[in-house]
Amino acid sequence: MDDSCATLSKNERLSGKRHIDALFVDGSSFISYPLRVIYLPMKNDKYGVRVSVLIHAPKKKLKHAVDRNFVKRRIRENYRLRKHILSGAFADGESLLVAFLYLDSRKSTFATIGQAMEKALHTLYEKIK
Repeated sequence: MDDSCATLSKNERLSGKRHIDALFVDGSSFISYPLRVIYLPMKNDKYGVRVSVLIHAPKKKLKHAVDRNFVKRRIRENYRLRKHILSGAFADGESLLVAFLYLDSRKSTFATIGQAMEKALHTLYEKIK
């Protein structure tokens, strides 16, 4: 694993309204508790990256912003450390939009989110391959 694989740059984050709407309308999902994963394979690679991610911790479950930010930081870091699992799953011109939604109403440990992320990425790899 090289250094470029161990980063999570701005262009790897999903931010366009059109793509986010398409992900939530047309995407498929599964649960790897405490994460719900919504994904949508795309044929045209507009972003220039293979996988674009969105991370969400709902205000309804975690009332304090500091807790939501804490959980999102943990999810981001776990994704960054394990994103190499998805390498090799794409042909040329293909990309993937992914949303990780946090489901628990309490803060989970780094290890718990790590196990859920690893399971989620392996499941995602099998589904898109």
